[in-house]
Amino acid sequence: MPIVASIGGNTGNQTMALVIRSLGTEQIQPERSRQLLVKELSIGILNGSVWGLIVGGFAVAIYSQIGLGLVMTGAVVLNLVVAAAAGVLIPLGLHASGRDPAHGASVLLTFVTDGMGFFLFLGLARVFLV
Repeated sequence: MPIVASIGGNTGNQTMALVIRSLGTEQIQPERSRQLLVKELSIGILNGSVWGLIVGGFAVAIYSQIGLGLVMTGAVVLNLVVAAAAGVLIPLGLHASGRDPAHGASVLLTFVTDGMGFFLFLGLARVFLV
């Protein structure tokens, strides 16, 4: 479970750092924020699929349970998509409300990715393994 949460946090922090830097250098225009979100969600799906298969493969190798591997894969994919969305939307939302995105954005992102990481893993395990 901590792997799912931490990989989402790492990915979200990288996305958030790029968005905050782009806001600081005025490289993001409000009318293109939707395009940025779609791009980051696509990257989240791709990254999630690659890392999800790796993590799920290790789970199958260690515990010899295909169901657990599939749950791990699904949780990683979904949490990386959540992390990408949060990494874009949190700094943009803070900026739009007149707040400095560098202050407090990482705390919000950690809350979202950790909470969703555990929720997704346990929720998928409940549905598919119990």
